[in-house]
Order: sequence, then C-alpha cells, then structure tokens
Amino acid sequence: MSWAGCVSKFSKPCARLCGVIDGMSAMDNEFFSRRDALRLAGLFTAAGALPLLRARKAMAQPGPDAPLRIGYLPITDSTPLLVAHGQGFFEAEGIRAEKPVMLRSWSQVIEAFLSGQVDMVHLLSPMTIWARFGSRAPLKVVAWNHLDGSGLTVQPGINSVKELGGQTVAVPFWYSIHNVVLGTLLKANGLKPVIARNGKAPAADEVALVVMAPSDMLPALAARRIAGYIVAEPFNAAAEAQNIGKVLRFTGDVWRDHACCVVAMHEEDLTRRPEWSQKAVTAVVKAQAWIRDHRAETAQLISRENPNRYTPHPAAVLAKVLAPSETAHADYVASGAIRHADWTNRRIDFQPYPFPSYTEELVRRLQDTLVEGDRGFLTALDPVAATRELVDDRFVRHAIAAAGGPGVFGISDSFTRTETIAA
Repeated sequence: MSWAGCVSKFSKPCARLCGVIDGMSAMDNEFFSRRDALRLAGLFTAAGALPLLRARKAMAQPGPDAPLRIGYLPITDSTPLLVAHGQGFFEAEGIRAEKPVMLRSWSQVIEAFLSGQVDMVHLLSPMTIWARFGSRAPLKVVAWNHLDGSGLTVQPGINSVKELGGQTVAVPFWYSIHNVVLGTLLKANGLKPVIARNGKAPAADEVALVVMAPSDMLPALAARRIAGYIVAEPFNAAAEAQNIGKVLRFTGDVWRDHACCVVAMHEEDLTRRPEWSQKAVTAVVKAQAWIRDHRAETAQLISRENPNRYTPHPAAVLAKVLAPSETAHADYVASGAIRHADWTNRRIDFQPYPFPSYTEELVRRLQDTLVEGDRGFLTALDPVAATRELVDDRFVRHAIAAAGGPGVFGISDSFTRTETIAA
C-alpha cells in the first residue's frame, strides 16, 4: 500500500505513516503518547485537518470497484475489521479488500483517514464526536465495532476506587470512553479527577490523570509510577497474565454494553458509492455475527501466531478476553470487578447497531468530563442533533437484516434501548 501524497504539517510525508509493528517493544511509545495527544489536538481542529482534507479532495475519485482500504490499531477493538478480512467476508459480498494496514497511533489513523489513504477505520466513540464537530471532518459513524472490552487495572494492593485518592491513573486518551467511565467511578466515590502536573502531587480527594501509551502502562504499573490504568484489552489481561496488576472494575460493568470503538467511513463514499459502502458494512456486520459463535477461533485468527500477524499479541492472552472461562467470570464477581452480574455482560462482545440513546448520553457525559485542551465545541452541542449528524444507520440496518436480523445480536427489533449506568 502506498502512502505517497499523504502530507501533514505534524509529520513528515509518508515516513511516519508507513511504520507497522511486529511486537510490543516496537510500538516505540507511540500509542496515545503525549506527543500523539498533541498531534491529535492539532488534527482535530479545522485548521489542522484542512491540509489532510485537501489532500483527499485532490486525489482521483475511486471507481465503483476500487478495493477497500482499512487502517487499524492492533488492539481487540479492531477485531471485526480483521475478521472480515481474514475470513473473506468482504470478498463474499463482492468487494475487494486490501490487507488491513496496522498503524502505530491514533494520530496516524486519523491522518490516513482524513487524507483519503484508507476508507474505513475504527475510532474511539468520543473521538468521532471531536472529529466531526471539533474539526468538521466529513466522517460518519456507520456501525459499532464492539461492546465493552476495557477495564480499570490497578496495583495488587488496591482494593477499592477510593484508595486511588492522592494517586495517579493513566488513561489512553482524553476523548475516550475510558476517561468518561473513570470520571463516573471517581465521582461516585467522592474523588475529583485532575490533570497530572509535573512536581505537583494530587490532594487526598483528587486523582491525577495522565495520558499514557498502553505499551507503557504495564511497566509503569510494575514500577509503581502509577496506581492504575483504564484501557482497552488485551492490556488488562496482559497485566493479569504477568501478575503485575488486577482488574478492579470492567467498564462494561459501569456503563452496560457501551460502545468503545465504532466503524467510521467517509461521508462522500456513502453518498457517491452507496452500493460499495453497503457491501463493506455488511461484511463487517457478518464478521461480528461470526465472532459471536467462534470466540476461541477469533483469538487465534488475530494473534501473532496466525500467518497474517494482525496483532503482536499471543493467542493465550487474547483468549482471556474473547473466550474467558466460566471460572474467571465467577472470580471477577467474587472480587467485585463485576458488581452487576445480572447484566450478564461478556468481557468483550460484538453488536453493530449504533443506538442513538448511547451517542446522546455520551455527548452529555463528555460535556461533564475532564479533558485537556479547547472544549468549546462540546458546550454548544445538542445531544440529539449531534447524534443525527454524526451517525448514519441506513447501511447497518440492511446489514443486520442480511445477517439474520436483530435477534442474531441479541437486540430489540425496535432498534431502541435505555442506557444503564451504575458505578
């Protein structure tokens, strides 16, 4: 895949975007790093996004049979996109798909997407709100990528959220469901999140938040530089496997069946190539249906042991997330990591419909969540109007019908639900 012509004032053309990783050590501190956060802050402004949007506009318009190009990060959030490719679901729908391109940071994903180098990506759900309304990027959420799949992991000696007072917790990014859920947990326990500042320790009723690369979180926890972190899998499972930390709470046990990453596509593609777009979305939805019935196989497919080497993670760690044992679930209930056993959540699950009630509540929660940088656009958002502008559910509705209907994914035929949030 060529990255020629992709130019950003935040990075050298092509060189940074071409990098892929073969193992955890090669991530080079790129995931959600401080530098990445600064680059993202620039990209998610109208001025910062403009050069990339112009680059895409200058490209030749793709034909109706042009191959689908996917960009992703090697985390479990990307699973449906990888399975759709690995199991041939795109080809089955009559659409050619290049091998998904593994990128090294969220800023690279955004740069590649906005400049037109890729057509489909998975993005943190709050990130799409920032992109659409903060930088006016013409993207649309066309489906959810997965449910839950994240946790708050802490040092072994910490047994309650209240014990995080006066300490530091790492988050993957300000505009993430992780930061939103963490804020909910802290508030419910009488704690106030603050932005970590060098040389200034948080007060006893404060928790200092720092943006940190997930690849840095394990060593930081082991070195006791942080008290915990809240992040996507498999980094929580990895901490358990290495006896470095334990899961204090799962995010899906706070916000029931929340979306973490969503599937984003170019608005122009949906308008100019609706049949092609439908095929792409249908393949991803059918991949999610397949994953629900083949969880252990999915762990193997996206692992480093698979010939495609979609991710650098061992199958055994991925299986702890995708296909955990019944004993593990009971242990989490006993420890308090799962407090709402009656919700019957899985550690990670897959359901593609983007419920409006979720996005509306997410906008409200973001307006009351600590984030660094200019947040002026957030205060002006109307949750209902923003959801209608951001999400296009036409394609996913057809795709769900093609996959066997809402019942295949355990959702209502009415495509409605009520959000359940309980710390």
